[in-house]
This record gives sequence, C-alpha cells and structure tokens, in this order.
Amino acid sequence: MEFDVIQGDIAAQSADALVNAAGTSLEMGSGVAGALRRRAGPEINAAATSKGPVDLGDVAVTDAYDLEAEYVIHAAAMPHYGDGQATEDSIRDATRNALEAADDRGCRSLVIPALGCGVAGFDFETGATIIAEEISDYDPETLEDVRLIAYSNEEYETIRTAIS
Repeated sequence: MEFDVIQGDIAAQSADALVNAAGTSLEMGSGVAGALRRRAGPEINAAATSKGPVDLGDVAVTDAYDLEAEYVIHAAAMPHYGDGQATEDSIRDATRNALEAADDRGCRSLVIPALGCGVAGFDFETGATIIAEEISDYDPETLEDVRLIAYSNEEYETIRTAIS
C-alpha cells in the first residue's frame, strides 16, 4: 500500500473514499467537515447525522454526493463539540476503523485528514505520527493508495517532519 502526505483541500480530492474528521454526533460543522459539507451539498449532513451519534473512535459511512468520491467515512476522533478533546486512543481507533471501512467497501484509494487535530485540539505532530503508525501497521485487502492531507503549508510541513 502506498502512503503519502499531500497538501490541499480534502473536498477537492478525487478518491474512492474521503475521511471526515467528525465528532461523535456526526454533525458536520466547521473545518474538514464544513469543507466536505459545502462541496457535497446539504444531503450529506442529513445522511451523516441520521447515523449518529457514534462512540468515540467509531465511524459511519455515507454517500459522497457531489464530491469526487464514492464514500465519505465519518471518523469520530473527537467528542461532540464542547465535550472534550481528541485523545491518542480516539485518533488510533478512528484511523483504524476508517481504513477497515474503506477496505470493507472495496476502496482502492483513501484520503484522510489529521483526525483529532485542529478543531479537536490535539497536537498536529503527535496526531500525524499516530495516524502514520496506524496506516503503516494496517494490512489492506483492497486499499492501494492512502493519502494523509494537510490544508495549510504549516500543517503540511509539521506532518511531513513528524512522519519522516
């Protein structure tokens, strides 16, 4: 399985599945979720929230609507807004569960953001290291291409440094 770090807007990426950095309520607010919601259309938020709430570290899968993907995997690495921050365990679990959900659906490509970082308050460098470890340890069935995406130059450099 190929693994790379890229910079850009996750909502503009083309892949079999895109991962949303979700809270346990699956309500698509700001950050990664907001970017995906704005490009996918309003139906995605209704579809996501209809599958929630989920436990911390769990995922729910919806159609990608107007995104250039088949699926959006909503990975709850953080509690519902205001209910605390992401943890090492929640990031590990959400990453592993997102990889499994993609594999279960026969996906070959996946784009995943720095789950639990940013809005959720977890350190980007540590979070990227955790995500990279989970991806490296994962034994895929169908996944061939996993891209960890950063939005800003600073996030990209931090993640690139953390996993090299």
